[in-house]
This record gives sequence, structure tokens and C-alpha cells, in this order.
Amino acid sequence: MEVKLGKKVFIRNVRKDDRWLDERWLQEMIYSNPSILGLGDIKPLDKEKRQSSGGRLDLLFKDLRDDANTMYEVEVMLGETDPSHIIRSIEYWDNEKRKYPQRPHVCVLIAESFERRYFNVVQILSMNIPMIAIQADLLEVDKEYVLTFTKILDIYVEPQDGDDEVIVNEPWWNNKSGWTVNTAKDLLGLIDIDKKAIRYTQSYISILINGRTSYMLNKRTQPTSSLWFNVKDEEKAEAIKILFKEDNVDYNYNKYKEFVINVDQQMIQTKASMFQEITRIRYKEIVSEDEQAPEN
Repeated sequence: MEVKLGKKVFIRNVRKDDRWLDERWLQEMIYSNPSILGLGDIKPLDKEKRQSSGGRLDLLFKDLRDDANTMYEVEVMLGETDPSHIIRSIEYWDNEKRKYPQRPHVCVLIAESFERRYFNVVQILSMNIPMIAIQADLLEVDKEYVLTFTKILDIYVEPQDGDDEVIVNEPWWNNKSGWTVNTAKDLLGLIDIDKKAIRYTQSYISILINGRTSYMLNKRTQPTSSLWFNVKDEEKAEAIKILFKEDNVDYNYNKYKEFVINVDQQMIQTKASMFQEITRIRYKEIVSEDEQAPEN
């Protein structure tokens, strides 16, 4: 089988049919062929839509598969995403959401590159805002060009309630997100408490301490995973916030008094002492008892 090799080129550096390709060209390609985004059966509604707050929304689509009329507010950017792209996308998404409050709305960012720093910001924002990040790649193959789109961040879905948990096994999760399994195992290994275990459900992986769920992990775009845990005690929560600040870790502490952060194996390993201290803060009574227990 012959496999042709291609190389990525940036859109603004390509001249085709006596014109330099630009952001308007990319918008037109998407608007004329919405299925290439991989968002399902969506219908183009508008482009360069003027906003009441100023500016124009690049593209507006409607989902034809549901009765809720889900709307996709799409902002396109050549090159690498930046703070202005992220803020503009959220602003226009919010404008349309306020205008049509009965419909679900999804904020979609499209760029040729997502630098890790800003990608982490988008991941954190996606915990509270339905956001999708899509990378646009223009490939040159034998002097021809191929335009592809890859969804690198999907809408965050909260885990199901405990009563709806469906227990699965480790191989099931390895097929779904092997990197989340490895991250969970590394975190489990840092917990210096005897009564600990790992449990796999269809919705998430949980780490149990004394038979109760302590940490939960779910898949994100490889190699990252979502890690969240509940801390209702205000004094303990403040101590953990200080730890995150000292270690430069971005986090979200939501109305359910849950900490939510994005992790990967490298982060668990390099910040092992921080995670051990978080567990000590949360379970210091248990840890103290274990430390005082006589040796056999």
C-alpha cells in the first residue's frame, strides 16, 4: 500500500488561484462544508453576524439532529489561538445565549494551533461553559492541499449520580482512555492510607478511601484527565487553595464545593508532594491514626 507523506503548512503562507489564503477563505470553506467540523448534522445560519456589543460572530450553525435547536457559535482564527480569541468566542457565545435563552448554545474555537498554556485555560473554562476546541490543519501532499479538522477538546460532561453508576473493569477503561487509568494508578500510589482502592464505572474512575469515593477522574484530550474531589470544610478548602497557588496550578472550586483540575501522569509525578499534602489535609485524622499505630 502506497502511503503519501504530507507536511503541515500555515494557511496564510499559501497562495492558490492567484490569491493568498486568509481567514475569510477558511470561514467560507467551513460555512460551505459544515460537516467537515465533525459536529454532526449542522446547518449554516449566518456568518459575520453583527453583535450588539460590537464585532461580528464568524459563523453560526444549528444542530438538525435534536428538537432543542442547539446553536454553535464559531470563532475562527489563523495561526495560534490567543487570549483575545478565547475572550471574543465566549463573549459572542454569551450574546447569542442571552438572545435565545431557551436554546442550548455551544462555544466553538477553531485555530491552527493551541499553545499548551492557552489550551489549559480553555480546558478550565470548559468546566463551566460548553466549549469545543478544533484544530484546523492544511496539509501539502504532492503539491496538492488537504484541509482537515481535529476536535482536541470536547464538551465536559459531569459524571452521573452515584445511583446510576455502572461498574466496569480496567480493560474497558484502557480501551476508552488508557492515560486516565495510568494517571489514576499513579495518584493511588501516592496515598499513604491503608484502606484505599480503585473503582471503574462507565462515567469515571474513582479512588476510594475507607470505602468512600475520594477522588474521581474522567478522560479529556490525551494525555490529560479531569480530576475532581469534594471539600466542604472551609478551612481545609482554603489550605488546598494555598497549595495550588504555591504550585501554580489552575483550579476551579465550584458551587458544589468541588475542586476541579486538569492533570496528566507527568503532573502527578512532578507534584507528588502537593497531592500527598492535599490528602493529608483532607484526611489528617486518619493519617495521624496510621502514624501512631504500633508496628507489627
